[in-house]
Amino acid sequence: MIETNLFKKIDQQLILEDDPLFEEIHQIVEENKQYVFKLNTQFLTQEEINAYLSKITGQEIDPSLSVNLPIYTDFGRHLRIGKHVFINSQVMFTDLGGIILEDHVLIGPGAKLLSVNHPTDPPIRRGLILKSVLIKRNAWIGAGATILPGVTVGENAIVAANATVTKDVPANTIVAGTPAKVVKHIDVEA
Repeated sequence: MIETNLFKKIDQQLILEDDPLFEEIHQIVEENKQYVFKLNTQFLTQEEINAYLSKITGQEIDPSLSVNLPIYTDFGRHLRIGKHVFINSQVMFTDLGGIILEDHVLIGPGAKLLSVNHPTDPPIRRGLILKSVLIKRNAWIGAGATILPGVTVGENAIVAANATVTKDVPANTIVAGTPAKVVKHIDVEA
């Protein structure tokens, strides 16, 4: 769960370009740029990676996290990472609207998780539409997959490589394609 004061103000909201909240958002972006840069331009141990991610997210990162750098975020403060999560290289988190990775999640290389969209109406297109992304326990996001705003990927689900997920993924299923559709059900032993 994301419990920052800013998140409470912007959750599931449309934020227009002239909204005073943009000042607070940009302040956090500027603060985190240095940490994201350092994270991706040095040789770091997993412990050092977790320390930078703790600064970026404002939350303590569990030592069981495993990350193959580089890793990208354009905000950082609304990213939550559970235990025993693996994040492969080149993953992008656009997390202003909130992204939660529950325990035992796997994220393949080059995946993109997006919680921010823009209005289609041209006069307000620079505004932001924010919808959280939730990746449930033991889900696997394949290489190059894109998870769009507002999507929940269910427990044990698999998103195939290069899939574009536009709607919720049921638990214990495999989705593939653009837009992603269920292609198989996973038998889960009790």
